[in-house]
Amino acid sequence: MSFVGEFNQLPLGPLLRRASNAGTAEVRSIIEQGPRSLADFAALLSPAAGELLEPLCRRSQAITRQRFGRVIRLFAPLYVSNECINNCSYCGFSRDNAILRVTLSLDEVRREARELAAQGFRNILLVAGEHPKFVSNGYLADCTRALSESVPSISLEVGPMETDEYRPIVEAGAEGLVVYQETYDRELYGRMHTAGPKRNFDWRLECPERAYAAGFRRLGIGALYGISDWRLEALSLAAHASYLLRHCWKAMLTLSLPRLRPCAGEFQPLTHLADRELVQLIAAFRLFLPDAGLVLSTREPAPLRDGLFPLGITHASAGSHTEPGGYTGAGNEKVHQTVRGRILELAADNPALAPTSGRSTNATGQFEIADNRSPAEIADLLRRLGYEPVWKDWEGALSRSE
Repeated sequence: MSFVGEFNQLPLGPLLRRASNAGTAEVRSIIEQGPRSLADFAALLSPAAGELLEPLCRRSQAITRQRFGRVIRLFAPLYVSNECINNCSYCGFSRDNAILRVTLSLDEVRREARELAAQGFRNILLVAGEHPKFVSNGYLADCTRALSESVPSISLEVGPMETDEYRPIVEAGAEGLVVYQETYDRELYGRMHTAGPKRNFDWRLECPERAYAAGFRRLGIGALYGISDWRLEALSLAAHASYLLRHCWKAMLTLSLPRLRPCAGEFQPLTHLADRELVQLIAAFRLFLPDAGLVLSTREPAPLRDGLFPLGITHASAGSHTEPGGYTGAGNEKVHQTVRGRILELAADNPALAPTSGRSTNATGQFEIADNRSPAEIADLLRRLGYEPVWKDWEGALSRSE
């Protein structure tokens, strides 16, 4: 049975009631002794746990230092394409958004990667929209192969594939796959995804298992906060993570807790996860899943990120761009619009191609970044906080047979 079967039997109603009604004394005991079940995790999401935020965060910090030490792994997303065949209400890359699009050539991908390497990064996340005409598994394998000799750690965040489609990408040198379910609320998932293969909830939910079968050694999952009730998302994500830790135990697991950011299409969040609740969520996940990595992206503003780093974070992005060519301007001369898979070239005097202040390219990003500090500034901050910024923690040669 895949996680789909387990998810369909998840008692979300009782768990949500516990997340609403847990008592202070009970929560304090769970913080001290550690959560033993999903019901205990639900109690850590309760308003009562929110009133015990200080001891909850102290416990989270202590567990993180015990399991991971004082290190935070830095990575950068490298967007290779913003073409997409899906209509997702909350995403800037959504098919029907009239945005400026581009897919980078292999030489342009190398150019972007060289710039990231010059900034210190040795961990790169290749990101692309889902469009078989522009982004195939062959293209992604070629991108991976082009970077694998100089980039020790390459992960992907792309449209879900079959196991056999993933294998050539793994063989080319990719070690990690990140896939967010976006929302675990089936009804809202259907409303948010109106066209394209992403409409298939179960197909996406099983994606990490297919990736594991293909040989990926890192798996990343997450929910996008701002669509459904944050406690429902957290409980579902915790159940999903627990399943993967049992059944995909050879892989390292990371969890991301991103909040919706402004993007093309001007989608407004349906729900709100406050800063204080995000702090509670990170600490609750650390207590429940002490060995899972927790990822903090540049979606969050600088002052909040500074406070979150010591509470349980193990992985963080820095200096991020969410548009293809964002680091060097690569591909800027072929920016276009796409209608029903057909490229519409823009006239040279089109106002959309006018120089963009503060950016290297005119291609449209997936969402707005909130923390614009450079990688060097983030590394310096981490050192001041008493942490070691880790640029490289893996060498691909270690896993290659002679």
